[in-house]
Amino acid sequence: METMQAAVLVTPGHFEVREVPIPATGPDDVLVRVDRCGICGTDVHIFEGHYVADRLPFIPGHEFTGTLARVGERVSGLQVGQRVVADINIGCGHCYYCRRNEILNCPQMRQIGIHRDGGFAQYVSVPARQIIPAPDTAAPGVLALTEPVACVVRAARKARAGFGQSVVVLGAGPVGNLHIQMMRLVGAAPIIAVELSPRRAELAARAGADVVITDPNTMLDIVKSHTGGRGADIVIESIGSPALYARAFDLIRPGGHVAAFGITGPDDTVAVRILDMILKENSMKGSVAGMGEDMHDALTLLTHGRFQVEPFTQSVVPLEHIQSAFDTLRDRSEILKVQIAPPA
Repeated sequence: METMQAAVLVTPGHFEVREVPIPATGPDDVLVRVDRCGICGTDVHIFEGHYVADRLPFIPGHEFTGTLARVGERVSGLQVGQRVVADINIGCGHCYYCRRNEILNCPQMRQIGIHRDGGFAQYVSVPARQIIPAPDTAAPGVLALTEPVACVVRAARKARAGFGQSVVVLGAGPVGNLHIQMMRLVGAAPIIAVELSPRRAELAARAGADVVITDPNTMLDIVKSHTGGRGADIVIESIGSPALYARAFDLIRPGGHVAAFGITGPDDTVAVRILDMILKENSMKGSVAGMGEDMHDALTLLTHGRFQVEPFTQSVVPLEHIQSAFDTLRDRSEILKVQIAPPA
C-alpha cells in the first residue's frame, strides 16, 4: 500500500502529521501532488472544531496547487506532470442549482478540504472536471492564491462593483486585503478600509486603499466626508461581525449595497430597517466562495501580476510544523497568510 504524509486534525486544536494511504482515484479522477496549500480563515475555524467536529479525524486544506501524479483512465486533456489548481466546489451535476450554474446552492455540494480530505498532505484526489491547468511559469505560492482570489472576484461580480464607485471594506485581513485589490482593479474610487491592526492597516494602504480608518468611532464621519456626504455605494463586510453588519447599513448611501462576505455564527442576526430598504432602495447580497469562471479569472489575474502577492507568499512552513503555523495565526493578527509546503 502506497502511503503519504498528511496533517490529520485528530481533535479540535490538535494536528498529527501521519503516514496515511495515498487517496484512491477512480477512472474520472486525478491525483494531485501538492506543492503548496494556504491556510484560510475557514481552516482556522475547522482547526477550532467548527464544521467538521463530527467527522474527525480529517485532513483540511482547500487553497492548494500541485502537479498531476496520476490521471484516471477516462480522463482526457490532462497529463501526468501538468501543473494545476482545482475548483474545490463539487456539485451533483444534475439538480436545479447545478443546471443553473449555482453549484454553491446544490444540496449535495461538497468542498475539497472542508467536506472531504484536502490539501494539507502530499497528495489529494480531485474529480478531473474540477481541475484547471496552470502555467509552468507561475510560482506555487502564487497559484495557491487562486481560490481566495476567486472568492473576491465572485464578490465583486455579486456586488456589481465598477468604475468610480465608492467602496468601504470592513476589515483588512487576508480576504479584506484582496477585496481592496479587487476593487482597485475594477476601478472603484475612493476605496476606504477600516482596520484596527496597525500592520494590516499599513498593508491595506499599500494594497490600494485611498483612506484607511483605524478608529471605528470615526468611520461614519470619514466615509461621508469622502463621498460627498452621501455614504458609500458599496460596503463589503469581510470579518463576520454582526455589529459591523449593522454598521454597514449606516455607511451606504440611499440606493447603496451591502456585500455580505464575512462568515458569522449560525444563529447570528442583524436588525434591518425595512422601510429604509424600501424607500431608499438599498440592497444586500451574500457571496461565499469562488467557482467556475471565478477560478479561471482569478488564475488569469494572478499569473499576469494584477495582485500584490508578496504579503501572502512570504510565510511558508513545512507540513511537519503545521501545528505551530495554526497556533501562530491565532496569536498574531498582523500575518496575512501562511502557506504549507508538503515534502516533495
